[in-house]
Amino acid sequence: MTSRTEGTPDEPGDPDGPDDPDRPAEPDAPERVVAARPPRPPLLRELLLVAGLFLVYKLGRRLTAGHTGGAFANAHRVWDLERALRLPDEGVVQSLLLHGEPLVRSANTYYAAVHFPATAVFLVWLWLRRPAHYRWARRVLAAVTGAALVLHLAFPLAPPRMLAGTGLVDTARVYGPSVYGPPEADQLSNQFAAMPSLHFGWALMLAVGLVAATRSRLRWLWLLHPLLTLLVIVGTANHYWLDVAVAALLLGLALAVLRPPRSRSRSRSVVVCGSRRPAAAGRGEPVGAGR
Repeated sequence: MTSRTEGTPDEPGDPDGPDDPDRPAEPDAPERVVAARPPRPPLLRELLLVAGLFLVYKLGRRLTAGHTGGAFANAHRVWDLERALRLPDEGVVQSLLLHGEPLVRSANTYYAAVHFPATAVFLVWLWLRRPAHYRWARRVLAAVTGAALVLHLAFPLAPPRMLAGTGLVDTARVYGPSVYGPPEADQLSNQFAAMPSLHFGWALMLAVGLVAATRSRLRWLWLLHPLLTLLVIVGTANHYWLDVAVAALLLGLALAVLRPPRSRSRSRSVVVCGSRRPAAAGRGEPVGAGR
């Protein structure tokens, strides 16, 4: 009868035996999954693009300077069309604002002070935190703005605050603050570019962009921004209902063509391992290699 030497590697239960079935496998080193964030677009190029859009807008202002008569004729057509379509009178919204001077002043301030800064903060945040969504939002905004400029040239339109016989009040001129001077002396803005409303188009894109780029349960509250903008631009008599409808249509077409980036949960990721497992028995390559 042959006896085994105590403590040999072949003995079952030996803690040093390589074939021990009860020996727990050495755990893998923890892995971290890091989302591969796309690089940010060059800042200088983006600033030049914004400056180019502003110059195009200024050019559009100069080209429409001599179309005052056509702008007022179009305003009467739009007003009559809205009445034929039985759209609500813009004066109904304005009457709500005129219940108190602080309320109407707040609406004028919102119109004057929120439009450009909110859009700028929106784009800067996307550029810093969501570069892929930034590219998408910038393209959509550029497409909507370009289409709007074409319409401004083809269809100059005086805002309802300038239209006599409607009973509407130019709230910014009466109560302040106002961003517009007399139309004939205003060299900065195009006051005969009511349709479409870029105030509403940009505000709606801001809400859509933040809903698409974030995952908070409260992100849908961003839709309050375009809703409030709608009430402000109509209540202050700066835009017609149809201006809003055309802006929403242009944005819808742009969003149908320019698709948003994939969800962050589906984005490409990189697996970073703390260490590798020891070499497997009988093999010369580490377990898990090639992951």
